[in-house]
Amino acid sequence: MKKLFTTIACFCFSLAVFAQELPDTEIKDVNSGKKMAFNTTIEKGKVTVISFWATWCIPCKKEIKNISAKLADWKKEADFNYMTISIDEARYEGMVRTYAISQGWTFPYYMDANSDLKRSLSFQSVPYLLIIDKNGKVAFSHTGYEVGGEAEVLAKVKELAAAK
Repeated sequence: MKKLFTTIACFCFSLAVFAQELPDTEIKDVNSGKKMAFNTTIEKGKVTVISFWATWCIPCKKEIKNISAKLADWKKEADFNYMTISIDEARYEGMVRTYAISQGWTFPYYMDANSDLKRSLSFQSVPYLLIIDKNGKVAFSHTGYEVGGEAEVLAKVKELAAAK
């Protein structure tokens, strides 16, 4: 009975996440220092992959490093955008910037310093990955990271990018 309840609860939660409009919660562009609504960072008509992370999260860093290493090849297979959003506190903005620069990130990276966006999207921990479809709707989400999990992400991106 407990297992059934858990399954039903997870299903209902996933329906709520996937059906929702993207929130207009403010996040900060670490490069420019400007605050902007999250939903305005998503390019309409294009798939977007978002990795939520923190400077203290080793699996987060591994996920982003592995995606970053494959990004150029992936973009030959599908038209999509990639960005990251740190959930570190505001006082760690310098660390976020320094880390991103040291890793050679060429994609946008933002901060959700008060975890407002994290609460809006109802997720609990990082790494957390979202894929937004061409219509600006959440099409896929995943918590945690396991080496090799990028294949599932690429497959979903290709499927969504090919959809009309």
